Amino acid sequence: MGTKNTKRYKDRHERKEMIFRGILYLSSVGILLLLIGFFVSLPLDAFESIRKFGIGFAFTRIWDPVAGNFGALVFIVGTLVTSCIALVLSIPFSISIALFLGEYFREGIVSTFLKSAVELLAGIPSIIYGFWGIFVLVPIVIDLEMKLMVINDRILPYGVGILTASVVLTVMIIPYSASIAREVITLVPTDLKEAAYSLGATRFEVIRRVVLPAARSGIIAGIVLSLGRALGETMAITMLIGNANRLPDKLLSLANIFVPINTMASVIANEFAEATDSLHRSSLIYVGLLLFLITMVINITGRYIIKKTSVSIDE
Repeated sequence: MGTKNTKRYKDRHERKEMIFRGILYLSSVGILLLLIGFFVSLPLDAFESIRKFGIGFAFTRIWDPVAGNFGALVFIVGTLVTSCIALVLSIPFSISIALFLGEYFREGIVSTFLKSAVELLAGIPSIIYGFWGIFVLVPIVIDLEMKLMVINDRILPYGVGILTASVVLTVMIIPYSASIAREVITLVPTDLKEAAYSLGATRFEVIRRVVLPAARSGIIAGIVLSLGRALGETMAITMLIGNANRLPDKLLSLANIFVPINTMASVIANEFAEATDSLHRSSLIYVGLLLFLITMVINITGRYIIKKTSVSIDE
């Protein structure tokens, strides 16, 4: 009797194991098919634009739906510039928040409040950030531009533009990199830090020479994740970027950092519903395909950097 019960239990356990394994396999295959679907559907829908403009589409400034001339260079540059500025601005704040919560205040009321605040920032819809940018940040930027007009008469008080969108994007991506960095910092072995303290190191030296090198790969992972979030941001950027299809000659000069521009996501959001011409719609899908490829390349590059930094730490 006992043997039969044991066999029945074993068979039931094996069936559950097979069902669970099948679900895992189906999930993996589903993700793979979804990725293949992106690779197939986007080029097919953008084929008309790809056939007419070719690879030169990514290096052409002109975007004229009336004349049927399309190029994505303005949007590619706008996407990369706003994302990179936001990333540079966010890194000091992200690492500071991560160190504060991971090293100084791991527990307690302060830690709980700040963790909740960071999680709340990550959960706020992007359109709310857009409204905040319009009603709070834009007037501040206009005042700044009015003061800078005395120094440089090329600066015009637009309010919306590259700087405004980048600042809002900075606030939006800080929670992602800060949360991952905090988790990684808390996982740094206590033995390593105690060994450094026993040798007479100060807390600053322990953080600089032990914690940050040990958590380097996780911090970079958070930065790459936040960059991917910045590249695809749509609503807040559409509301604050200015939506101008022109590319200044010296983009990062003092005057041009305030000018309106467009990003890949914002031009799709603005024009896709109104694109009645097939070539116009195909060109917008082509822009989406390029955004997909740029995001994929950045993620692959980020994974390579994470792998190299992890290997160097282990060695």
